Amino acid sequence: MSKRDLKKYLASLDKQQVEEQLLELYDKFSEVKVFYDFVFNPKEEKLIQEAKIKISNEYFPTKSKRPKLRRSVAQKIIKHFLVLGVDAFAVADIMLYTIEVAMKYSAKREVRFASFFKSIQKSYEQVLHYTIANGIVTDYKKRILDIYYEAERQKWENVYELEMIKDQID
Repeated sequence: MSKRDLKKYLASLDKQQVEEQLLELYDKFSEVKVFYDFVFNPKEEKLIQEAKIKISNEYFPTKSKRPKLRRSVAQKIIKHFLVLGVDAFAVADIMLYTIEVAMKYSAKREVRFASFFKSIQKSYEQVLHYTIANGIVTDYKKRILDIYYEAERQKWENVYELEMIKDQID
């Protein structure tokens, strides 16, 4: 169904029928419930703290011994934040935090997987484009540059690629 068809359909319903359908969606789909819970009670700080804990647990687990190093966990969180319409500053903070935690891990333990470095490079590029697109790059420029300098200090194998990305704001 297209958006236009949906508008026609909703226009044909009276207010009571629209309310009933919205309540049914709220009960049936957890995503709708999460959306409305956020719209009417946006506890962004709580969401950010929970997200940071989940991301940290990927690299520094509290319950198990082995870190999983899954970038996908952070990507799901970021995608969820974007769907909810969380403030761009909070999204950028989480994006940068993800990279910073991964870098702390690689500083403590040698990482030999090329996929790890490629993944962090992709995250670095995404955060740079996101902050530029939302006009907040100057607010996060120091953290973005610090990530590059840390990669350089740790002698990451893809430091030249990171430098080319960083040069977009230098």
